[in-house]
Amino acid sequence: MKKGHFILIIIITLIFSSAFGFFAGSVGGFVVGKFMPQINNWVGEMSELKDSEEAPNIEEEAEGESKKEVYISPTSQEQMIVGAVKKVSPAVVSIIVTKDLPVLEQIPGSPFEEFFGPDNDFFQFFSPFDFQIPQYRQKGTQKKEVGGGSGFIVSKDGLILTNKHVVSDENAEYTVLTNKGEKIPAKVLARDPFQDIAILKVEKTSLPTVVLGDSDQLDIGQTVIAIGNALGEFRNTVSVGVISGLKRNVTASGGGVSEEIENVIQTDAAINPGNSGGPLLNLRGEVIGVNVAMASGAENIGFSLPINIAKKSIKDVEEKGKISYPFLGIRYVLINKDIQKQNNLSVDYGALIQRGEKVGDLAVIPGSPADKAGIQENDIILEMNGQKITEDNPLAKMVQKYKVGDEITLIILHKGAEKTAKVILEEWQ
Repeated sequence: MKKGHFILIIIITLIFSSAFGFFAGSVGGFVVGKFMPQINNWVGEMSELKDSEEAPNIEEEAEGESKKEVYISPTSQEQMIVGAVKKVSPAVVSIIVTKDLPVLEQIPGSPFEEFFGPDNDFFQFFSPFDFQIPQYRQKGTQKKEVGGGSGFIVSKDGLILTNKHVVSDENAEYTVLTNKGEKIPAKVLARDPFQDIAILKVEKTSLPTVVLGDSDQLDIGQTVIAIGNALGEFRNTVSVGVISGLKRNVTASGGGVSEEIENVIQTDAAINPGNSGGPLLNLRGEVIGVNVAMASGAENIGFSLPINIAKKSIKDVEEKGKISYPFLGIRYVLINKDIQKQNNLSVDYGALIQRGEKVGDLAVIPGSPADKAGIQENDIILEMNGQKITEDNPLAKMVQKYKVGDEITLIILHKGAEKTAKVILEEWQ
């Protein structure tokens, strides 16, 4: 090969190589630019697939020899709330309170008929020259709705739990309105003498029921759901909040009655008039409280009785047809450091037996188990069955763990000396 030909071949080769490289680069650039979104999606899918291998919620489907992996998102809080409400709502009822009230009519010819007419409802008329009261007479009675509340079904044969203050009128009639709109007459079986709890009965079977949870296993900040007959008008209204506090002591009043309520759950879930007696739920749809009161003049401060308090009442009614309470028959003050200092006591715990403010509020009820055991005013009960009595472990709460007829052992400080007393609990009458 001649030298000139060789040089020419090299030059042609270099030119061809450069042109091919340019073409390949151009084509390559076009392909990457054109399909980059698809490539990015493919890379993203591969990344998600890799991440999904670490996630617990994966279903695998076998098709021949291949497997298809599908990612399932975890259950959200919203889905849990919706699920809990759907689960419990059929067992939540509205309670309608009705009563026969007199119907009044104005006596024809009274001085006020001329001014107001016989059907006017004015009861008095005043002028600078005259003051008279119109004459009325009763014209029969008329059944009217005088109150309402909420409740929830705890047994398939028709036991319904509600608040005592919802069904406090022994002369009223009670009707249960189900979530389906069915009205069923109800009878009050029992009113708890110490707690704001009552149990009704409807004559119906195969009813939907709630699941009772454990109110001893609650945390502040835990999400809760309240359901009830808000304002006595909007049945099965749902509100959501959290547990704002535990073991609160509040004074509840209404209808001329005032009551001390201890150890209640505080929540910011909206509790309105008419919600009383309705359930407070956790996200599993378990009842953990009975809505009982709201704070007036405040926003989002409501209270519920722990469901564990009500469990005993439900069991008593199922077994005995009534709510039964053991009792000692004493009045007392729980001792802390302040009470110790004020009364110059030798101990900073226990239950100091003292009379109440009224003349009839004796420290020891005559004929009671405490009286029979020789317990006296100003004695201090230090322990019950080996457990110290403190503000966190009060005597009343300890007594309620036992049944009527059980024998308990008390350590008592009597005039500076400790003594032991055995007491047989009797039923509160």
